[in-house]
Parts: sequence; C-alpha cells; structure tokens
Amino acid sequence: MASSREYLDYILEQLSLVDGINFRPMMGEFLIYHYGKVVGGIYDDRFMVKAIKPALDMMPDARMELPYQGARKMIVVDRVEDREFLKNLFEAMYQYQYEQT
Repeated sequence: MASSREYLDYILEQLSLVDGINFRPMMGEFLIYHYGKVVGGIYDDRFMVKAIKPALDMMPDARMELPYQGARKMIVVDRVEDREFLKNLFEAMYQYQYEQT
C-alpha cells in the first residue's frame, strides 16, 4: 500500500515549526529530510523516524516496525499531533547527527 499525499500534507503541516524540512517521493512513499539528511519517512501512512539515540530516548515506549521488507526497523511516531514535541525531536536528532560527523 502506498502512502497518500493527504497524509504527507498533514505531517508537513505538523512539522511547520521545524526549519529545514523537505521531502522526496520514493516508490509510493515519502522520505523526510531535515537540512538535507534523511531522518525518516512516511510508509503506508505511518510517520517513522530513524532509531537513533535521541529518538529512542524521547520515545522509549514507541513501536518499532519495518518501513518495508528488508529495511531496518524504525520508530513509529505516534505523537504527530504535538508540534512542539516534533520540533524538539527533530532538533535533538539533528544535534546528535551533527555531533557524529
């Protein structure tokens, strides 16, 4: 099942407090970029982010699922209605990735 453009638009609206967000369609799904780096995506109308330390710390009880067959498990973000949480999540993930380079 492919993701809908309507769900993408909803997620992009929820991410409106986050600077540097971009997306790219990919085989019926959507990759989400933050300042040019892939941080997650929308797969089967599920918003998912990479399972890196700050995301795991901020969502310790979140479900981990495969975005597609053969991929690594990702975190299903279930607090998509909380724009401030999403802003803090993306800032923490960016800082962590920046420190790793």
